[in-house]
Amino acid sequence: MTDSISGKTAMVTGATRGIGFAIAEKLLSQGARVIATGTKPDGQAPDGAEYMAIDFGDMEATEAFGEQLRTLGVDILVNNAGINKISPFGDIATEDFVRIQQVNVTAPFLLCRAVLLGMKEKGWGRIVNISSVWGKIAKEQRGAYSTSKFALDGMTSALAAEVAEHGILANCVAPGFIDTELTRTVLGPDGIADLTARVPIRRLGNPGEIAAFVAFLAGPENTYISGQCIAIDGGFTRT
Repeated sequence: MTDSISGKTAMVTGATRGIGFAIAEKLLSQGARVIATGTKPDGQAPDGAEYMAIDFGDMEATEAFGEQLRTLGVDILVNNAGINKISPFGDIATEDFVRIQQVNVTAPFLLCRAVLLGMKEKGWGRIVNISSVWGKIAKEQRGAYSTSKFALDGMTSALAAEVAEHGILANCVAPGFIDTELTRTVLGPDGIADLTARVPIRRLGNPGEIAAFVAFLAGPENTYISGQCIAIDGGFTRT
């Protein structure tokens, strides 16, 4: 076990399942104090994590949460929480489009802004925003979601350019098709088979693979990667 981030405080949003849960577990295993968020008051974070409930679709609540975040001494921020709704472009409801941008872009912006002063004062910080392969390439019926993930990449790039001189590195990670309970429930065996046939490695990724790389980007071993959007997708976006 490495203690490279031992004693540092990490915030992981959307950490009650899937990728976010795995990231929180990984950071805990490396000795970090982990604050995990979810939408439900009784959400289940990994053992050892501190839990806070927040609906990032509620901008007033999110802004208040950001103010609270300023007092927690966050060294590592992982913006993982996100939502998606598939729809033909002409049928995207305005309220759905706006809510997706609020949760996937505006909330990460508010949280990034909230932690910057503390990170600058320490001269060290790591921000990892979880994007998607649909923030690297686009696909039909992903108009609202791809908009949000491309925007998250742009925001991260601009942020990284401003804060690197303060010892703060900011990156995006873009997962591909990951083997989670939600993925298997939504796609079923036939959908999984179709997806894996289109991935050069011929399998789904697993949450631990995403968590391992996020932990690297979030730790002191990462000294020169910033402003990037790195796909972990088995080669899908390169074919």
